[in-house]
Amino acid sequence: MTNWLPDLASGSGPLYQRLADSIESDIDKGVIDAGAKLPPQRDLAYDIGTTVGTVGRAYQLLRERGLVSGEVGRGTYVLAQRAESPKPELQPAALGTRLIDAPRGKLRFDSTAAPDVGQGALIAELLARTAEEHPHDISSYTRDFPERWFEAGGLWLKRNSFHPSPDSIVPTLGTHAAVMAAIAALTTPGDTIVFEHLTYSQISRSAGLIGRRTALVSADDEGLDPDDFERVCAQKHPKMMFVMPTAKNPTLVTLSAERRQAIARIAREYNVVLIEDDLYGELTDDPTPLLAEYAPERTIVAGGLSKSVAAGVRGGWLSCPPAYRHRIRVAHKMMTGGLPFLLAEVGTRLVMSGQASDIRKRCIAEIQARVHVVRETLAGFDFKARDNVPFVWLTLPDPWLSGTFKNACLAQGLLIDDEDEFKAGRSEQVFHGVRFGVSQPGQSKDVAGGVAVIRRLLDEGRAGYDSFS
Repeated sequence: MTNWLPDLASGSGPLYQRLADSIESDIDKGVIDAGAKLPPQRDLAYDIGTTVGTVGRAYQLLRERGLVSGEVGRGTYVLAQRAESPKPELQPAALGTRLIDAPRGKLRFDSTAAPDVGQGALIAELLARTAEEHPHDISSYTRDFPERWFEAGGLWLKRNSFHPSPDSIVPTLGTHAAVMAAIAALTTPGDTIVFEHLTYSQISRSAGLIGRRTALVSADDEGLDPDDFERVCAQKHPKMMFVMPTAKNPTLVTLSAERRQAIARIAREYNVVLIEDDLYGELTDDPTPLLAEYAPERTIVAGGLSKSVAAGVRGGWLSCPPAYRHRIRVAHKMMTGGLPFLLAEVGTRLVMSGQASDIRKRCIAEIQARVHVVRETLAGFDFKARDNVPFVWLTLPDPWLSGTFKNACLAQGLLIDDEDEFKAGRSEQVFHGVRFGVSQPGQSKDVAGGVAVIRRLLDEGRAGYDSFS
């Protein structure tokens, strides 16, 4: 290489990190070709006015990223596969394994929307009243957000000692839209977002569709591993992490306060924005402080009505540092086309009147009764359930595989989700698990019948299922 020097004027972090980032950028742009030899460490240190140790650390970081290889006495060379192979994270995202247009006549154990506890009549009344009182607003686009929409968001997202103020709130078209608006506003195509191997993967797939890369972080029985998160931060330099600290979908793990503190510290050190999805947390009575309480300056909390009140209302809000609020609000409009006045107003009235909290209590009572059926029916098998949360994570016994068990349930008229539905990216980890929800069947007897099917398949093993039938 001749006449090449890295651009160190931009970027953040220590000099060795900026040097590594600059070299990686030039490799991606083709400025540095595959197979090219990087300058000797001593020469580059002299040219940019730093120490040999700093350059050595940068070259080591590039090796950890899989960009270069080095041999004593020969130098450091750019690896060919980085430049010649497409980046898998930037390919169109996989659509998952769920049947979007589910077959008629099947029992829906593949959804966790709020159960029907009679809220439809109340919502119909609110819809009619809103249309009567705001005929002009519902016939036009929503240009201005009433202050009460922000107040409702602050009230609904409040949990434990987390009390977001209205000036931190963005009303959204559901929790998914809230998270995607934050990703679109605060990252750019090519940026990396961290996800656990198993999580609500619709976010990672949606992020992939708009050009964001995925990095996977490991977890254990206690949840996300802070040490592995720090490794990913050091090697991948992510801009953001999506995490469900309380009653994580699908494994139901809740992070301890100690792990939340560690994650907050690491995120602050590496300047990572945290998105805390508290959609299932708001169904629990878990007293652990929210992640936002440990890192309020960089944590976005998202929640809504879909699991605890009514999914069809599409009510959602996020709380964010005030500096992010305008950007996220604009991004939400660009991503969704705008917030319908009718739905936003109905969601607000539900919350401000206290009716949403009453419905949530009724939903929780119904969920608890259905989870009790699961506990009794599946006694003796390895599963995780939480009384207030509408899904179960079942670890399959030998010789069942996740996808095979899903197909066996489908053959018996039951729709469940295999583990691939929750993988945020290509992962070598195998969990041998399935998730099934208990909130969508219309009656408790339907839940009992569906769980009985699962029990029978578990008892019979693969001998009871013929994939060619």
